[in-house]
Amino acid sequence: MISLPQCATIISLVDTARAAGARLVKACALLGLTPRTVQRWRQGDGELRADGRTERHWQPPNKLTETERAKVLSTANCAEFANLTPTQIVPILAERGEYVACESTFYRLLSEADQLAHRHASRAPKERRAPKALRATAPNQIYTWDITYLPTAVKGQFFYLYLFMDLFSRKIVGWQIHDFECNEAAANIVLDIAQREGIDPQQLTLHSDNGGPMKGATMLATLQRLGIVPSFSRPRVSNDNPFSESLFKTLKYHHSYPSQPFADLDDARHWVEGFVHWYNHTHRHSAIKFVTPAQRHSGQDQAILAKRHAVYIEAKRRNPQRWSGRTRDWTHLHEVHLNPEKPTEPQSTPMALAA
Repeated sequence: MISLPQCATIISLVDTARAAGARLVKACALLGLTPRTVQRWRQGDGELRADGRTERHWQPPNKLTETERAKVLSTANCAEFANLTPTQIVPILAERGEYVACESTFYRLLSEADQLAHRHASRAPKERRAPKALRATAPNQIYTWDITYLPTAVKGQFFYLYLFMDLFSRKIVGWQIHDFECNEAAANIVLDIAQREGIDPQQLTLHSDNGGPMKGATMLATLQRLGIVPSFSRPRVSNDNPFSESLFKTLKYHHSYPSQPFADLDDARHWVEGFVHWYNHTHRHSAIKFVTPAQRHSGQDQAILAKRHAVYIEAKRRNPQRWSGRTRDWTHLHEVHLNPEKPTEPQSTPMALAA
């Protein structure tokens, strides 16, 4: 809605532009208006007429009176209900045969009075920021890891699979299975990986969720000693660690995954060892142009993709009529992002009238 002073300002701008030689249509278009709107704001004697929509003040017939609004606030703030939420207050009043207002009205009036605060002794919930966006341009820059359950012959008991994956190559760089869950076991895997892969201080970022083994004192001390930067997901947000979650799905939906629980730790370790070898050295990963994680981790994928591209170019040269466009894209993927920031929409700047 545009008020009378705003109308006067706009009319002044339009008149200035027209005095400088601009056409009315062009001047109005720059302001996002139509000439008919500007003409309607004028009267025959040259005076401005305010937008009639701004002068309408409609009130619903069932609007609460000031006395009723005061009663809602006094009820919510009395000593009996000061620590209860409206969802607790309204049923208690109904049991006594009293109706003051519904829950949504309580919430609305408390919000308008700036009294909608946490009313419990527990810690108030707070907004969790998304984890820092990470980018890998080569192997051994960003790892993700997590723990998943493997069923045992005893109902309610599980084996715990610790799985570490390189974000850039998707290669499983380390794993262990235990019948317990602790951060000391995870720290030992990190030590082994760092020695085997030759990780230098400040070279690697290790991303995980917020579980106890991920944030334990031993694990964090090991990362600090090795110069590995920890990164964590938001609590209970699995989307912040999607690569590990996807790997677990691939593991548990593999055609060789046992239909029966694992008999013992040796049985589970034997199967996972076979899966890891298949995943790293045989499986053509769709997200990395269908090369194996081991090939990408060692840098062999660039030559493989270049050879595929040459094959497709030759096939198109022999039978160009069978190709309506470009050949398949076998370009090497130069970077992989974890939790990338959402692109922000560019803010439009207001256009000034030309003098």
